[in-house]
Amino acid sequence: MTVIRNILESKKKKAEIEEYLAERLRDAGFGGVDIFFTPIGTRVTIYAMRPGRVIGTRGRTIKEISQVLEERFGVENPNVTVAEIEVPELNPYVMAFRIAQAIERGVRHRRVAFWALRRIMDAGARGVEIEISGKLTSARSRTEKFTAGIMPKSGELALKYVKVGKASVLLKTGLYGVKVKIYPPDAPMPEEIKIDVSKIVGKEAGEGGEGGQGA
Repeated sequence: MTVIRNILESKKKKAEIEEYLAERLRDAGFGGVDIFFTPIGTRVTIYAMRPGRVIGTRGRTIKEISQVLEERFGVENPNVTVAEIEVPELNPYVMAFRIAQAIERGVRHRRVAFWALRRIMDAGARGVEIEISGKLTSARSRTEKFTAGIMPKSGELALKYVKVGKASVLLKTGLYGVKVKIYPPDAPMPEEIKIDVSKIVGKEAGEGGEGGQGA
C-alpha cells in the first residue's frame, strides 16, 4: 500500500503543478510539463510557444516559478528548464486552449472542433480526439466528441504515446471544458490482427465430415 500511496501522491502533486503552470503561463502558450523526481532533486521541463515569457526579464519569472514549486508544492531542489514547442498543432494543451479561446469569442463549438481536427491531422498526427463539455445546445450539460484517424484506448500505446491536454472557459451559460487527445506522428501503428477465414471454413468442414461418418 505504501508504494501505491507514493505513486498516487506523486501523480496528484504533478497534476497540481500542471494546473498552476497552465494558469501562470497562459500568455506564454503553455504546452505541458515533464517532472522527474530524483534522489538529488527534481527536473522540471516546461514546454511553451514563447519561452522568453517563461524565463522573464533576467530570469525573474523562472526564478519565481522555482520558488513556488519549492515552497508551495514541496518540490525538492527544482531544476527548471524551458523547451520551445516546434509544432503547436501537435500539442494538446495548445490546441485545447485555442479551442477554449474560440468558444469564448463566440465561435460555435462544432465549427472550432472540426477546425482543430483538420489542423492537427494536417500537421501529421495519426489520430485525434476532442471532447467539449458544457451547455452546448440546451440548458442541460452534455459532452460532444469529435474524432479523426487512429486513437488507442488502452494498453502500452495509449499509456506511452497518447498526449492529453485540457482547458476550460467560463461563459455566462456556465463552465465549458475542452479535452484534446493526440496520437503523434512518431507513434507506432497498432498491430493488425488478420484472420485466415479459409482455415476456419476448412476446419468446420472437416468436423462436419467426421460427424457424418460417425453417424
